[in-house]
Amino acid sequence: MARRGPSGGVLAGGEGRRIGGDKATVELEGRPLLLYPLAVLRAAFETVAVVAKMATALPSLDADVAIWLEADEPHHPLAGVVHALRCARRPIVVVAADMPFVTRGLVTALARERARGAPAVVPRAAGRLQPLCARYDPAALTALAGFDPTAPAHEAVTALGPKIIDWPDDEPFFNINRPEDILQAAALLGMR
Repeated sequence: MARRGPSGGVLAGGEGRRIGGDKATVELEGRPLLLYPLAVLRAAFETVAVVAKMATALPSLDADVAIWLEADEPHHPLAGVVHALRCARRPIVVVAADMPFVTRGLVTALARERARGAPAVVPRAAGRLQPLCARYDPAALTALAGFDPTAPAHEAVTALGPKIIDWPDDEPFFNINRPEDILQAAALLGMR
């Protein structure tokens, strides 16, 4: 029987245009990007899924990892959040597939934080809201289902009135968008 806590979801439906496509399978130190946040979520949550579009190239995944296929349009990260909420039917901690440094401590803190009636718990690091590494509760679904697909994700999520937690370190939110980001991430891994 599944526990009542949140599920975990890796958002992998992005096009990855700036990195040359198929971002989830781009390798960092010989390992596909998607596997970094997936491993963290699997260590923290009983139920974990990858949210992707039909055309998304994915690396090989273990049989116990669900794949939730979202609609082909719109191409917006919040489309993955909306689909994850519909599929999970309970709170879900989402992490973008291009965040290789997300930590178990962070996702666990998001899962445990009391929302006090807010529909989402979203970290803020270095002065920036991080809506693609956050917890969304079912109450967020109604508001997010009608989001403006031309608006930045942080604006739509701010409009929800989330509970914001200040995170002291911005490294977990480092995301890979361009080839040079792979080099920087490899250097960061080398320093660990």
